[in-house]
Amino acid sequence: MIRVLLVDDQALQRMGMLMFLSSQPDIDVAGEAADGVEAVRLVSELNPDVVLMDIRMPGMDGIAATAHITGGREGSAAGPRVLLLTTFDVDEYVLDGVQAGASGFLTKDAEPAELLAGIRAVASGDAVLAPSATRRLLHRLTDPGIGSREPADGNSDQQAAARVLVDQLTEREREILTAIGRGHTNREIQAAMFLAESTVKGHVGRILLKLGARDRVHAVIIAFRAGLVGRE
Repeated sequence: MIRVLLVDDQALQRMGMLMFLSSQPDIDVAGEAADGVEAVRLVSELNPDVVLMDIRMPGMDGIAATAHITGGREGSAAGPRVLLLTTFDVDEYVLDGVQAGASGFLTKDAEPAELLAGIRAVASGDAVLAPSATRRLLHRLTDPGIGSREPADGNSDQQAAARVLVDQLTEREREILTAIGRGHTNREIQAAMFLAESTVKGHVGRILLKLGARDRVHAVIIAFRAGLVGRE
């Protein structure tokens, strides 16, 4: 059973989400919060698996609350996973959310099946970020002119650490990490490399383990820092 905490300042939005998610046999809505401060408190009290977090809220917003909940840590598997939901598909939110430690990003107009898949994916340790969003994330990371928090030439310590991690990978794993960094899905990798789906999933799992990556999004950032991918 996946225990979910709903965080949204709109009561009707929470009610609709509660009714929808409560109808799922594998999801239990553990609680509701109306702002970031309440969300941080309830995470400590309820210990949910997934926090479904709105971004724009009065007081502490969803990005700040995510940073509090995850501790802004990279690569840690501990603690609940945060899936950000917003009305706005804006580059800045994607980057800020990922840097705050979120495991996924969906817009509120996502299809019900897409939302459920997202919750289940982040609960299992995967990330939810559409390939287009992954490419925009890399664009932001490599373009200092549009306000990225990470300079175009990166932090030298982070780059060196990323290269050490990537050096642990086999040639095939580096190929797959590069494909992930370019925003390719498992299915696209499977087709391009003529591999079975189970083989790709196995490679991805080992890549995340070797990199100490929290999820797929974190692996993209490591691939960028190691120089496997760049602005393309």
